[in-house]
Amino acid sequence: MTEIPRRLIVPKNITDALRSVNFPGSNQDVVSLDMAQEIRVAGKKVTFSLVFQRSDDPNMAAVIAACEEAIQTHLGPDVEIKGNITAKAIHQMERPILPGVKNLIAVASGKGGVGKSTVSVNLAIALAKTGAKVGLIDADIFGPSIPKMFGVENIKPSGIRVDGKERIQPISKFGVSFLSVGFFVAAEDAIIWRGPMASKALNQLITDGNWGTLDYLLFDLPPGTSDIHLTLVQTVPVTGAIIVTTPQDVALADVIRGVNMFKSKGVDVPVLGLIENMAWFTPEELPDNKYYIFGQDGGLKLAEELGLPLLGQVPIVQAIREGGDSGKPLAFDEQSPVGKAFAQIAANVIREVENRNANLDPTKKVKVSKK
Repeated sequence: MTEIPRRLIVPKNITDALRSVNFPGSNQDVVSLDMAQEIRVAGKKVTFSLVFQRSDDPNMAAVIAACEEAIQTHLGPDVEIKGNITAKAIHQMERPILPGVKNLIAVASGKGGVGKSTVSVNLAIALAKTGAKVGLIDADIFGPSIPKMFGVENIKPSGIRVDGKERIQPISKFGVSFLSVGFFVAAEDAIIWRGPMASKALNQLITDGNWGTLDYLLFDLPPGTSDIHLTLVQTVPVTGAIIVTTPQDVALADVIRGVNMFKSKGVDVPVLGLIENMAWFTPEELPDNKYYIFGQDGGLKLAEELGLPLLGQVPIVQAIREGGDSGKPLAFDEQSPVGKAFAQIAANVIREVENRNANLDPTKKVKVSKK
């Protein structure tokens, strides 16, 4: 008798098991159809909901039985799954806003001026160069810079009708699909909006964008903590956050506040790690020299203190500024020192996302309490 392989009982392995269960009469599995939701693991006990189009679907019992069998076959017979699958009709469930997006990554910073948007753009391109499908939302509503960094300031996104609803088609360049409020206002205009208006603008970029299927959707957030951060975690379940800093003490002090915001009770967004930008200065004519203008290894030491991975260190080189101003980010050139740095950072981010998904429950959206 062949022994059933033992695998870790974590949400990702449960999802993998359910991919073998096709809905009757369909060539798609219950995961692709977004039927398996609210997966929870407590020791050996597994619970989740199966969402059906109709409350009287005649396939309910058969699909539930097939899911139970798939999980025990994949994870072992001692998994407690029998009787723990709840069937729900679609009207009983809140439909996910971005069903085709696997991972939602917030890129944040404790303070301004640390190069967060530069990191966001180059990281998105580096992830795309691995073969991943990548999107980027410029969530820095009051200071949108993504259109300039991609060299598409004069391009306007077009409208497209999808499933009877008008959507905004993201602009694509260097393998990345992206949207920014900067596409909809003149570059010289000051954006003078109250908090609710800015939050609504971000919500529209998320919900009205035709994002389709993506492996990663990055959000370039404003510095600090604001209504925009709260809007994001209330609108979508953020997979994890990345904090960008420089080595200097004044930036590092603000990092702690940013980390604590994401980890605070009620928000509960895992922090994937830190990226230390402006780690050292390297003159173009002396490529082997390093000058630690803002201090040495401040981000590395803080990451160790906080128990977080240091995802990478990015040097200051003149070409980074030139690439951002000209719309040709350096991550596209894998042979440049900065391109190599971002290729390694992308690999580290992929690793940390996979670890997070394998060992932690899916993030929940922050619920708005009404008093």
